[in-house]
This record gives sequence, C-alpha cells and structure tokens, in this order.
Amino acid sequence: MMLETLSIFKNKCLINGQWLSHASLVDVTNPADGSLLTHVPFMGAAETTLAIDAAQQALGSWKLLSSATRADILLKWHDLIVKNVHDLAKIMTLEQGKPLHEAQGEVLYAASYIKWYAEEARRVYGDIIPSDDATKKIHVSKEPVGVCVAITPWNFPAAMITRKVAPALAAGCTIIVKPALETPLTAFALIGLAQDAGVPNGVINVLSGDARKIGVQMTASPLVRKLSFTGSTAVGAQLMAACAPSIKKLSLELGGNAPFIICEDADLQLAATELIKSKFRNAGQTCVCANRIYVHQNVYDTFAQIFLEKVAQLKVGNGLEPSTDIGPLIDEKATRKVIEHINDALSKGASIAIGGEVLELGENWFAPTVLLNVTQNMLCTKEETFGPLAPLIPFSTIADVIAMANDTQFGLAAYLFSENHRTIERISSQLEVGMVGVNTGIISTAVAPFGGIKTSGMGREGGRIGLDEYLETKYVCYDMR
Repeated sequence: MMLETLSIFKNKCLINGQWLSHASLVDVTNPADGSLLTHVPFMGAAETTLAIDAAQQALGSWKLLSSATRADILLKWHDLIVKNVHDLAKIMTLEQGKPLHEAQGEVLYAASYIKWYAEEARRVYGDIIPSDDATKKIHVSKEPVGVCVAITPWNFPAAMITRKVAPALAAGCTIIVKPALETPLTAFALIGLAQDAGVPNGVINVLSGDARKIGVQMTASPLVRKLSFTGSTAVGAQLMAACAPSIKKLSLELGGNAPFIICEDADLQLAATELIKSKFRNAGQTCVCANRIYVHQNVYDTFAQIFLEKVAQLKVGNGLEPSTDIGPLIDEKATRKVIEHINDALSKGASIAIGGEVLELGENWFAPTVLLNVTQNMLCTKEETFGPLAPLIPFSTIADVIAMANDTQFGLAAYLFSENHRTIERISSQLEVGMVGVNTGIISTAVAPFGGIKTSGMGREGGRIGLDEYLETKYVCYDMR
C-alpha cells in the first residue's frame, strides 16, 4: 500500500486490547481491479461474546473517569487521525474505491465528530427542579447507557464509525464495532489510533466476520444496552425486532430516496453544481444523495443542458489518480441494480441523455448517467439506486412537486433550490424528511443532527442530540426533612 506509517495498517480484530486473528479468514479486495489487498478474520458468536464481556468489564472504570479525562483522550485520537490523514485515505480508497480527495475529506469529516464530542463530553448537564413540595428536592442527571454496539456500512467506512463511537465514548459508554466486510481495514486503522491515543483495553472492540452470527449475539445479549446501525431498511427492521425482547436503545440510519427540487426561480448554475456534488459523490453510493431530480417544466430543458455539460466533464478512473472524479461501484451487484433501473425507465418512455453503459475498465465501472423524461412510476424514482444515475423529472406546480417528493416510504434527506423565501419555507416545511438542504447539495456536519423519519430510521447522530442517544436520564427525589 506504500503507506507513510506502516504500523497504521492492521488486518486483525481488537478484543480487550489484543489484536487477534482467526482460523477462518475472508478476502478484502480492491473494487477498482479486483486485486487482493489482504485477509481479515471471519469471527462469529464466540468472539462476539468475548468482546461484549470485555466491554462490560471496562465500563465501570471508563464511566467513572471525569468527562475532562475522556475528552482529552478523544482529542488525542482526533489529532492522530488528522496526522495520519493521507495513510487513512489511501487505505480507504484501496478497499472502497472512492477518489483519494474524497477519502481525505471523509477522514477529516470523521475526525470532526471526535473533536465535537470531546468538547460535548464536558457538557452533560443535569437539572435541579423546583418541587411543589417544600420538603422535597428533585435532582435529574444523565448517565451512560452502558455497553453499545455499532454496525457500520462500506460506503463511508470512517465517518460512520466515528459518529457512533465518539458520542458513546464521550458519554462514558463502551462499544463494539462491526464494520462491513468490504471495508474493514479503515475501521481497524482508526481504532488502532484510538488505542494509541490511550483508550483503555475493552472500551473499544472491533470485529470482522459473520454478520448474522455477530448480529444475533449482539442483539440477544442482555449486557448490550444500545445498538446503532447504518444500512438498509430491511436489515434495520430485522435488528429492531431482534432488540425488542431486551428493549435496547436504538439508532437506525436506513435507506433514502432523496428528492432534489429545482424551482422555476432557482439559480440553475448553482443547482447544477450542487447536484453534481450530491449525486455523483462516491459514485452515487451515499444514503443522502439526490435520487429523484424534480425540475420545473419551464426551466427543464435549460437546466438539463447546463447539467449535462457538467456531467460530461466528470472523469471516471482509479481513485488513486489525482484527476479522478468518480471511482468504481463497490461490486457487480451494484452495477446490476443501476442497469435494472435504466432498463425499466427506458421501457416506460425515458431516454438516455448521457452515459448508460458499463465502462471498459471493468464490471464495477459505470458511466455517470442522466435520464430525461422520467416519470413517477419508474423504479429509479421508487427505489434507491445507489449508483451514478440522475433521473430528471418535470413538475408544474409547487403542490405537485411536494406530493411527488413525499410519495415514498423513505424520509431521510431532501434538497430544494429557489430564490424565493416563501417558496423555500412552504416546501421545506411540508417535505416529510429529517433533513433539508436549501440551495446546497451537501448537508452532513458533525454539529447538526443527522437522521430520518418514516422507514429511513429513528434517532439522530451528530450535534448535541447525538450525545443524548448514549445517555439515560435518572431522577432522584430527596426528602429534606
């Protein structure tokens, strides 16, 4: 991998401070060319139990540390990540495929969660509440929920870890991380740096392996009091059901189907530029990327021309090449879904304006594609494509576009472009989503709550609210007589 610091690379799992291998191994490959990067442990129920026990044993001493001490350790972790940004980004690009500049941006974004929650750790406030009974004193405090587990996806292998782990550690919880098998090396490297920063043994554990066996053990264990998952709605529903008997706290960030609304009075150049960022970042493999692009019929043709000119300039290539804008899809299955959505749209009257084909680079490489004359009954508007496909859908009235935007089971993110503040207020207030970007295609930040409604999930990550997800409220009533 030609890393600057060789020790940052790890291909073993961390349990109670020990880096462990396993008799069963699984390949980690580069989606750009299919080459083998390394092997990682394929662990199961027994190792998950060991990690949960280690986290439970470490919980007592970790939560008793002062918030200032935990904050100092988190800040050291942040600094080590920033110092090693280039190596972390290279590892991510090799195992995930995204362009190196995007990977570097994600690493710094991931680090920002650690810094934010290091600062928030000092602000876990309680309340003294005036009582109606003069003989009583009411004291409300916040306490760590306990042992947590985090199941993270392959599309953002750094940020999806830190925005779960950082608030958990800041709150005084311990945690076990189960990264996606496609991208475990970023997780191992990040958590190795946490160990270097002084996080005690057992406070963070990381397992790669059998998703079903690990998940069953995590959800069944009475020691685990909180589960955070980012992934598909179908898997999120299964985890939610499995957690029900033990009534665990849940944070679920699930599927999306984000509408991107361009009103008649929008700045079309700005909208096209921001749509490029939203739609084609990480080859369209983001849960909040624009999936349905609604363009007012009076500016539809003009916007399409502007947008197509920008799409034509995008360079698809190996993420390690500095000029690359779009890397490969994660695997052939992802490519097949894009093709399925395109073929369905074409059969129902849509047309390809640009792209639409698998590239000669290989089966994971798909050209950035724009479809015209798309309608509401096509698969690409009903399902999350998770690829570099931009369907343009005309609309005539604000009422119509609000109805079309809300015509989905999902409610994660939406985007709105207009220069009229009344239009902005009317549409944004009626969109059934957890987050709205107004005249911007990038909305994620450590300081704001990230999450959705409907089948896009529950709970929030980021911001002050993200810390509350790892805390329980305790009320103590004192008799002062």
